[in-house]
Amino acid sequence: MNNLFKNEIYQSKYKSVFLKLGTHTVWALIALIVIGGATRVMEAGLACPDWPLCYGTLLPLNHMNLRVFLEWFHRLDAFLVGLLILSEFILSIVWRKDLPNWLPKTYSLLVFLVIVQGSIGAFTVINLLNSYSVTAHLLTAFLLLITTITINQNLENNGVNKSLTWWKILLFLPLILTLVQSFIGVRLSSTWSSHLCLSFNKQCLILDTHKLFAIPISISILFIFAISIYKQDLFQNNWRYLCSLFLLLIFQVVLGVLSLRTNLSEPLFVIGHQLNASLLIATLTSLIFRNPYQNKKINQPFNSVIVGLKS
Repeated sequence: MNNLFKNEIYQSKYKSVFLKLGTHTVWALIALIVIGGATRVMEAGLACPDWPLCYGTLLPLNHMNLRVFLEWFHRLDAFLVGLLILSEFILSIVWRKDLPNWLPKTYSLLVFLVIVQGSIGAFTVINLLNSYSVTAHLLTAFLLLITTITINQNLENNGVNKSLTWWKILLFLPLILTLVQSFIGVRLSSTWSSHLCLSFNKQCLILDTHKLFAIPISISILFIFAISIYKQDLFQNNWRYLCSLFLLLIFQVVLGVLSLRTNLSEPLFVIGHQLNASLLIATLTSLIFRNPYQNKKINQPFNSVIVGLKS
């Protein structure tokens, strides 16, 4: 067994570890975003008056209620996400000789984003839920999610990547629009504009803009779905992601309509709307950075074993 064969085995093993950790990080980030949305909807952002502790303790049992629990659990999940990303960064340094050069650098970016996210979280509490701080907090969480998914997809695409530039550009459009839509949505809830517009017909510009942005997002996603069906090989190799994207679009529109019809008074609709937006962003990012013909690739670890045996 030659050194090249051993290196291939180590690389496959280490990448498998990072993919598992990365998958856990993605779900933890989505949970973090949803819990953050629930905290905002339930007006629990200041349920813990201090930071990083809650009522001066790690577990505020004497003050525990639903709002305190949401804010406390939000911070706990943020801590776990930070711990996961820090672990991945340390492992990428320890195993750097058997990993792609870009991996430790990208994880250092993730660590930096975690520090920024924690700082914005503290600033948000100190400044009594300033609207711009709340918005920056969510957008940084989305950047963490997008970067983590990008790492996972690049690790999986370690073969010949037959990328399609026009396909990626088409997918980037709804991703950017969805991020802008999320930005507007947070501004809508954190400035009470939705309540003022729906109840008193005042300050409706943000709400009208939020509804207006749903049109180009829907058109761009439906266009992507139609193009993929026309290019049969694209649909065959990405049908799970594309069908998920189509269903998520339908759910997002339905949840948005229900949220407005109930005057944003039903937390389940509003929180579901936030969850669905996170899943939309995750699915679009996966489609952008995965090899569109990934299912046609030869299994790399098996191919490496064959080469090693021949040596």
